[in-house]
Amino acid sequence: MILNELAKYDPITIQCHDNPDADAIAAGYALCRYFESLGKSVRLVYGGRNKIQKPNLLLMLEHLEIPLIYIENAGAFLKGEPEGKISGLLITVDCQYGSGNVTRLPAEKVAVIDHHRPETENIELGEINSHVGSCATLVWRLLTEAGYQVEDKRLGTALYYGLFMDTNQFAELYNPLDQDMREAVPCDKSLITLFRNSNLSLQELEVAGVALLRYIYNDDYNYAIIKAKPCDPNILGLISDFLIQVAEVHSCVVYNETGDGYKFSVRSCIKEVQADELAGFLSEGVGSGGGHREKAGGFINLVLYEEAYPTLHSEAFFSERLNDYFDNCEIICAANCDIHISDMDIYVKKPVTLGYVMAKDMLPVGTPITVRTLEGDLDIRVEEDLVIMVGIQGEVYPNRFSRFEKNYEVTQKPYREHGARLGAGLLYEPTIHNRETGEVMKLIDHAKLCISDGGRRVFAKELTNRVKVFTAWDSEKYMLGRPGDYLLVRYEDRKDVYILERDVFFHTYEREGNCSDLT
Repeated sequence: MILNELAKYDPITIQCHDNPDADAIAAGYALCRYFESLGKSVRLVYGGRNKIQKPNLLLMLEHLEIPLIYIENAGAFLKGEPEGKISGLLITVDCQYGSGNVTRLPAEKVAVIDHHRPETENIELGEINSHVGSCATLVWRLLTEAGYQVEDKRLGTALYYGLFMDTNQFAELYNPLDQDMREAVPCDKSLITLFRNSNLSLQELEVAGVALLRYIYNDDYNYAIIKAKPCDPNILGLISDFLIQVAEVHSCVVYNETGDGYKFSVRSCIKEVQADELAGFLSEGVGSGGGHREKAGGFINLVLYEEAYPTLHSEAFFSERLNDYFDNCEIICAANCDIHISDMDIYVKKPVTLGYVMAKDMLPVGTPITVRTLEGDLDIRVEEDLVIMVGIQGEVYPNRFSRFEKNYEVTQKPYREHGARLGAGLLYEPTIHNRETGEVMKLIDHAKLCISDGGRRVFAKELTNRVKVFTAWDSEKYMLGRPGDYLLVRYEDRKDVYILERDVFFHTYEREGNCSDLT
């Protein structure tokens, strides 16, 4: 556990990035509280040219009693330190030691806790996880793993608000760990309301107004792009929320420059464009993005961007990526079209080991539950015959026992013990949330192994372009296929069309022949 390693040091200085936001303050405060509970001498600091002035942050510091110290002059501050450098341990939080957004303080030992992409090398201590939406989430996970439960409402409110602000008021919440933290910490919702309604300054109001006058509109695909001046990320969400209400705009991207890249916000009001998927497409290879079907966002790392697009200015980049997104994608509505199988091969399903749970063995029949996975939440009720399946990459889907017992050989071997290879390397273990009590259980702890009988046939072909499939059982949300993935059509039902990722497909199916072999 990384916090156990850091707890060996005393004293400990926790440093937020310059001009800290709510997430940096919350994450730093949580670490401060943890190390204080261990009897360590701890201080929480930040530097830079400007002292905090935003009213929401000042209210946060006041109401949550966060002891954040401003270092106005680093040289003067270091004169009070032995040998002119931070003694004990320095932890940079929500930033990385040596980066341009944090004042460099010489230190005996340095650790980094951050949720951005790695920017510096040779950091021996710390943890960087760019998959979570906030540094507050990362710190909460580390605290939980160290056995420290967040029970104090001030601390819980700080963590909640840090996530709230770094995910554009939860509109860009796309990692299940973020959702777990939001639901787990105690929170004073009245303070969140106070902070939220003190977030916009007159200057930021002007930034939003000017930005709305400088839009780029594409009438072929009904999208709009706006570049705003540097501002709080939530202002991007405010602008995009307003822009998507324009009748001619079906999807939009609002972005601005930060010191180390581009922060962007995405909105969509049509089912053919899911905002979270578009955000992932825009940032692919150069950053990260995600969120919800209608609201999402992301970040583009400047170093990666300049390596990939050295001569392309930002407005041209977003225009070209959006045009590519719309130009090179096929949409299939399975219920209303006939799939041509002449260019497809016949594959047969192999016996595959999976996991399963009888839901009634975990909770009483009738209990409303949320099955949380990396792909999203599934809200269902426990039923007598409900079987919850765990796929080879940790994907989760419901089944009925009557169908399950026909197609699978059931075992009593624990998934956790015997299916280690299946669950290895999962970024998030699926969980079951009891919506009546709030209890959270790890699905894999209750799962057992089963083996599919194999033998079922499908038509399949490798995709050479992006494809969105609206399946016959879900006409509102599409399955996305990328080049290299496989499009499948069930042998007995040409309307049963779906997509499997390449690795899952070859693990599950083997080629039997091509369509010309049919008689």
